[in-house]
Amino acid sequence: MKAIVLAGGYATRLWPVTKNRPKMLLPVGETTVIDRILGELEEDDRITDVFVSTNQRFATDFRDHIAASSFEKPSLTVEETAEEDEKFGVVGALAQLVDREGLGDEDLLVIAGDNLISFDIAAFIDYFEQYDDPTLAAYDVGSREKASSYGLIELDGEEVTDFQEKPDDPNSTLVSIACYAFPADAIRFDEYLNDGNNPDEPGWFIQWLVDDGPVRAFTFDDAWYDIGTPESYLEAVAWELDGDNVVAEDATIENTTLGENVHVLSGAEIVNSSLDGTIVFPDTTILDSDIRQSIIDRDTQVESLDLAGALIGAHTQLTNGD
Repeated sequence: MKAIVLAGGYATRLWPVTKNRPKMLLPVGETTVIDRILGELEEDDRITDVFVSTNQRFATDFRDHIAASSFEKPSLTVEETAEEDEKFGVVGALAQLVDREGLGDEDLLVIAGDNLISFDIAAFIDYFEQYDDPTLAAYDVGSREKASSYGLIELDGEEVTDFQEKPDDPNSTLVSIACYAFPADAIRFDEYLNDGNNPDEPGWFIQWLVDDGPVRAFTFDDAWYDIGTPESYLEAVAWELDGDNVVAEDATIENTTLGENVHVLSGAEIVNSSLDGTIVFPDTTILDSDIRQSIIDRDTQVESLDLAGALIGAHTQLTNGD
């Protein structure tokens, strides 16, 4: 089996923090989201090759990241886009990748690189191998409002009977989480697109497969985070830290109270302040401030402020002093 890790998004809802960095490389505890995925794929002997699919804008970031890692399986594959409005859609990009890399003769695992999941990918592959049918991972988001933002599935036992992509009026809360396994004979992206089908969301391709044969659902409990907004990113970090704090050895913390789920990265300086549920990127200075549930990007100075739910870009100066 080969694996594709989707990392081609531009994460506009996380701008300015992700305007010049891919969200898959954002820190989550002591690692990153994509490294959690790559680590599991590296350990599974059934996975022979891992293709990290990204765009031209972030190709260098991922190339450098992979080169600096200890992973041996990943290689970079780059779609010819550099802006959000140039994207081919997920299915369109997959079709091009399969053609570009000569895939399609082996089973294929496809997983979004911004998926923080609580199950082991190996367990998902185990389940797929039981049936050798197209398989997706499914999670109950517990809210119809949330479900309307995802691909909604209906089941008969473990078999998918219907798939609705982002329905206005969802009739359940069970959604697909962009983790798929396809047997080689189901890698039919070109056929799907040549029939004039929607190239954007993979859910439409799943619906097309459901109409043609069995599709299985691997359901799981515990946790799943789709890191696409500041809120979901902070929730993912809080889940990973579980109330603890992570402070880089070379960060400076003086006369400061740290609540829960605080991550202070290298070179940051926090003085006479209070932080809770907040991420402080490298080389940032925070003085005399109270900051909650916020993301403060690198090389920023914050002084004498009370902030909640803030998203502050790099190289910013925010002060409220005399």
